[in-house]
Amino acid sequence: MGKKIFSGVQPTGNLHLGNYLGAIKNFVELNNDNENECVFCVVDLHAITVSQNPKVLRNNIRETVATFIASGIDPKKSIIFNQSQVSAHSEAAWILSCVARMGWLNRMTQFKEKAGKDKEKASIGLYSYPVLMAADILLYDATHVPVGDDQKQHLELCRDIAQKFNNEFKVDDFFKVPEPLIQKEFSRIMSLKDGLKKMSKSELSDLSRINLTDKKDQIINKIKKAKTDPMPMPNNIEELNTRPEAKNLLGIYSSLSSLSLEKCIKEFSGKNFSAFKENLSQVLVEKITPISEEIKKLLMEKSYLDKILSDGCGKAHDIASKKMKKIHEIVGF
Repeated sequence: MGKKIFSGVQPTGNLHLGNYLGAIKNFVELNNDNENECVFCVVDLHAITVSQNPKVLRNNIRETVATFIASGIDPKKSIIFNQSQVSAHSEAAWILSCVARMGWLNRMTQFKEKAGKDKEKASIGLYSYPVLMAADILLYDATHVPVGDDQKQHLELCRDIAQKFNNEFKVDDFFKVPEPLIQKEFSRIMSLKDGLKKMSKSELSDLSRINLTDKKDQIINKIKKAKTDPMPMPNNIEELNTRPEAKNLLGIYSSLSSLSLEKCIKEFSGKNFSAFKENLSQVLVEKITPISEEIKKLLMEKSYLDKILSDGCGKAHDIASKKMKKIHEIVGF
């Protein structure tokens, strides 16, 4: 039996290889399985938990949709929409925030990381972000949610909220308790300049990441300049685990070529980095350049992207508003 999948991507603009391998590549595979029902959301309500330029945000929403489609997600098979246009998300988030408990939210490590030292100055939205994420998922009766390591805790909270609502209002199984979908054979993608830091668009140096809009020569240049160590390529997993830059680059190669890490180690064992980097560049260019070119083309067709969002919002609204009507009845509105 197929799965009901829900996942969201923040419209931060300038999506990079970490976003592609960590989420979008997996979305495409889920979309291609005809058994699955997929809902992919551009989470623009989540985006405003930190200050945004309205004009830039609007463009970033379109760019995220363009990236989905350029990567291979079919809007005829999956629902693609932006969260702010389906009011049930905000309404459900409020109702669920009356079910969630302060103690649960206080345990969320991501808030502590994002708020930094001065928690008093962080927005309430940044603090209650995981409740909105729970509303996103539960409105669509999602059975499975693709998550990376940084979102596992939020999905646990979503499960707790669903169970507490069901128990409190004595409505067994009203909210489906979703399961995490963890990618197999996936390494977290780190900076090309520092194998201990996550690849990020906020890092100052553009050489630290492969953007999904990079051209062929930019990709080759970035891999050529990517940080390595003076040793030859590792012989085994144990050695790889002590060498963060080698682990990151081999992880990227493994994810793109759909080969296990063990096979990749065997293929390049004892070789020098320059030979490996040539292979890695080739694989990256083959995968990323067509996506990059398609994103640029799609961004010229704003009305086409807006139509995809408009159609998707209509479909999402149909599903979410029916669930919302039942929530009203259960709560007593």
